[in-house]
This record gives sequence, C-alpha cells and structure tokens, in this order.
Amino acid sequence: MDSLSQIVLGGAVAAAIAPARHRRAALAAGAALGTLPDLDSVPMWFLGLDPVTSMTWHRGPSHSLLVLVPLAALLWWLFRRTGGRVAESPRRWYWAITLALVTHPLLDAFTVYGTQLWWPLPPSPAMWSSVFIIDPLYTLPLLVAFVFALVRGWRPSAQTALVAGLALSTAYLGWSLVAKAMVERAAEDTLATMGLPDAPRFSVPMPFNTLLWRVVVMTPEGFLEGERSLVADEGPMRFREYASDTAALEEASAFPAVRRLQWFNRGFMKARERDGRLVLSDLRMGAEPDYSFNFVVAEREGEGWRAITPEQAAWPWEARRRLATMWERIWVSPPAERAATSLQAGSSEVVD
Repeated sequence: MDSLSQIVLGGAVAAAIAPARHRRAALAAGAALGTLPDLDSVPMWFLGLDPVTSMTWHRGPSHSLLVLVPLAALLWWLFRRTGGRVAESPRRWYWAITLALVTHPLLDAFTVYGTQLWWPLPPSPAMWSSVFIIDPLYTLPLLVAFVFALVRGWRPSAQTALVAGLALSTAYLGWSLVAKAMVERAAEDTLATMGLPDAPRFSVPMPFNTLLWRVVVMTPEGFLEGERSLVADEGPMRFREYASDTAALEEASAFPAVRRLQWFNRGFMKARERDGRLVLSDLRMGAEPDYSFNFVVAEREGEGWRAITPEQAAWPWEARRRLATMWERIWVSPPAERAATSLQAGSSEVVD
C-alpha cells in the first residue's frame, strides 16, 4: 500500500495498544515502524540493481514475517534496556512494536504486487489482490483516527477514535475479500461455459475502489481480459482476447530474469517482440495496452534469443485519461454493441 496508509496504520495500531500516557509517543513510533519495511528500496537504489532484480527484491526480506517478528523482539529488548516508556510498560510496548511492524507486510499482501511474507522460504509472493495500492476508503478512517488521537493525547476519546478507525479499515478489507469472491464466482461461471474452468487467472480492483474489478485469464495463445462492476453488471462476464508471443516466452524461459519474473508474478505476463527485442509486461498492474512494468529481457540472435541485462521500457500511456471512463464504468454496464466497438485493434470479444 501507499506510504500514508502504512504510516497511519502503524501509528494507530501502536497507539491503541500503548498506555494512554504514552499515546503520542506511540503514534510517532508506530508511524516510523510502519514505514521501516519500505526502506529496502534505499540500498537497492545505491546498489544500482537492474529493474527486474529491484522489482522482485522489493517487499522481500524487509517484509518477511520471519524477519520482522525477531526484529521487533530485538528493538523491544534494546529500548527496554535503556529504560523510559518501554521499560515502564514492557508487555504493551512489545505488542505495539511487533504489530506496528508486521501489519505493514500483511496490508501489502492485500495488493497484487507480491509480498514475500515467508522469505527466505521459496513460495511465490502473496498477492491477495483485493485492494488497489491506493484506496482512500481504507486510509481515511485511519487518518482521521490518527490525527484525532494526536490532538487528544491521553484522553479516552482518543482511544475510542483509534479503535473505531482500526475497526472500520479492517471491515473495509473484509468487504474487499467478499467483493473479490463475488467477482471470481462470476468469472468462474462464465469461463466454465467457455471451456476454461481451470485456466490460470487473477482478479484485481481497478484504481481507488472495490466496486469495479479486472479479471485476467491466461490461455495457450495469450490472455483474456474482462471487467466486472458489482453495481451495474449482471449475467455472464464479457472477455476480450489478446495475443501474446508464447513461443518466444517459452524459448527464453531459462533466462535468469525470465525465471525470476515467472516466480514473482506467477506467469501473468505478456510477451511481445519489439524491434528485435523481447519485452515482458506484468499483466497484474495496468490494463491492455498500458502496463506499469515492461522489461526488455532478450535480443534476437539468429533464429533464437540472447539474454541481456534487463531494461525497463517506458512508453507513453493513457491510464490517467482512463480514470473518468473507469468512474463511469462503475455505474454503467456498456451494451454489447458498444463494448464490441471499444475493443483494441487486433483483439476480439468472447461472450458466453
């Protein structure tokens, strides 16, 4: 999630647990601890890592519960030894420090990016993908509670605000999982009629909301992309079909960067050749044809491919222009004929 969400979550959790007389200090400590895991990007920037390595190591060791729980215990022990607030109320501060740290990766896991909760163990990163990386409806209750507690300090009303903010934000995460289940049920029913009941797929909310969702389904020739509004849509889902150079992806599958990406994004990639170079796009973040992460991983060499140091490709894209259309799409289900005319060139619509 975004930095503001992590700051107010860490601060609210710590302040709700710490003694009332320590509340303002706990807000500051929790905010700092809630930010700490994301500082892994600083050493990677200084090391000058290639973009694939940087992407797949972010949310790695610094987000692992196997690292953060012992780190929390170490920080608690060090602060307790120095005396002060932690020594005054060691049990409460132990849980305040621990939960301020571990709630960071747990919240990140609700997004689609991928969070390595069990590093250094080998499972693919967790991507529960039920909230967008920035969601005002999640952050606002925590922000209000944080500011209110900062102003009210030790007073009982501050504790009430913190508990209410945490309850509302947690309830919103619960709703996001319910919404995701509804979308996936609709996708499952439609894909079963299309002969694709077991095709790999994922669902993810569109930016800043949990009412409009995107579903991507992998096929032997490429992938399908569909949308589902929980407000406006009924009946079978409508999917658009897009091609991917699956043959080239297979040929390059042994290259280290490709293997790393396959592990990190679970194979949800689009492959295409552009000016004799193989470009892999992460299908999880963005929408056809605009994606946040595009990596050049190989170049043509005769009839095959030669691995190169990965490069991140950046092309003009129109995601910002789509926000108004997305907002309208939440409330209006396009007629079949209108949806058909809006397809990208080279795609086709698959309807039950």
